[in-house]
Amino acid sequence: MGARKRIAAESRKEARKSIYLAKLNNCPTSPRKMRLVADLISGMEVEKAAAVLQFSKKEASIRLEKLLRSAVANYEEKSGESADGAGLFVKEIRVDEGRSLKRIQPAPQGRAHRIRKRSNHVTLVLDTKLAENE
Repeated sequence: MGARKRIAAESRKEARKSIYLAKLNNCPTSPRKMRLVADLISGMEVEKAAAVLQFSKKEASIRLEKLLRSAVANYEEKSGESADGAGLFVKEIRVDEGRSLKRIQPAPQGRAHRIRKRSNHVTLVLDTKLAENE
C-alpha cells in the first residue's frame, strides 16, 4: 500500500474511534414501518428514546430498542466510560432498504400476484452532548 493510501486509511480509522454506532442488517420489517418508529427517537436523549421505544405498540420498536442498547454498549466498550452521565443522544438513525424476498400468491382464474417481503438495514449513531459543543 502506498504512503498516501496508508495515511488516508489511518485518518479514517482515527475518525471512526469517536463514532459510536450499531447496525441491524436484514431486519424482516418493511422500511416504511421501521421509519415510523425511527423518526420518533431521532435526536432524543438515550434514556428518553429507550422509554419511548419500550412503551410503543409497534413491532419495530422491539428491534430498535435492542439496537439502541447495543449502541450504548458499543459506546461503553470504546470509551471505557459509563453511559449514565455521558449525555448520550441519538445523533443519526438511518433506515435503508434491504433485500426483498419475492413470493407468489395464487389468484383466481389461474393468475398469480407477486408478494414482496421487504427487509431493511438500520444504522444508529450515538453522540455525546460534550462532543457536540466542542
